[in-house]
Amino acid sequence: MKNLPAFAFRLCLAVLVICLSFSIHSFIAARAQAPARAASADRVPVVVELFTSEGCSSCPPADALLQKLQAQQPVAGADVIALEEHVDYWNHDGWADPYSSPDWTLRQQDYGEFFKDDAYTPQLVVNGQSQFVGSDARQAARAIAQAAQGVKTEVMVTPGDADGKGSQRVTVSVGKLVGNASGDVAEVWLAVTEDGLHSAVSRGENSGKVLNHVATLRWLRKIGIADPHGASGSFTGEARVKVDPHWVAENLHVVVFVQERKHREILGAASTRIKG
Repeated sequence: MKNLPAFAFRLCLAVLVICLSFSIHSFIAARAQAPARAASADRVPVVVELFTSEGCSSCPPADALLQKLQAQQPVAGADVIALEEHVDYWNHDGWADPYSSPDWTLRQQDYGEFFKDDAYTPQLVVNGQSQFVGSDARQAARAIAQAAQGVKTEVMVTPGDADGKGSQRVTVSVGKLVGNASGDVAEVWLAVTEDGLHSAVSRGENSGKVLNHVATLRWLRKIGIADPHGASGSFTGEARVKVDPHWVAENLHVVVFVQERKHREILGAASTRIKG
């Protein structure tokens, strides 16, 4: 019995050493794993285009899905860059969509030729390579996750100062092309989108509804061609963005993406807020 205190002391000391050793190893392991977790948190830009119309009764759920994808970014590894493109072929059915454009209709028709499918709304197109009904959340998650895999072409866009005449310069830089199909042309496109738009629809299939939108496409232009033989970069240049005074500056984004002309694949993209 007299030896019990000494034994107990040695036992406590041994337990303390084991616990301390376990803590040190856990700390080292955590530090070693930290960079891996940080790297896995990086997100790959994925362009998600929604072809929609305020005259289409099945479009509001797709509009809501696009809003969720942009706001919540729910797909691991993907940075969803949304483009909501309002087509104009619904305008003759009682309600003229104020955000529609024949240019967006033509863009959808180009996709239709590629996918060998007729134009319809709502339609989601992910990175120019997959298309499906725009309200299908599960299919959207699968397509976005797949599009985020692999190495993409690096794209950078930097907004400059406004010139006081309703225009703003942006600088665009595209790194070495990755994944470009042989013989295809990689076009550099610049878009302006606006969040926070809405309409109180008084006629047509959505009569009586208030429709809300995000990333509504306001402006889209091709600004150049990426050089597949560039050793360090494939395109560098400046573009002038014309900002309509009716657009809300704090809700505007500039989006730049590189897209193959024939195969329609979007090789890389970037987005930034426009300066007020």
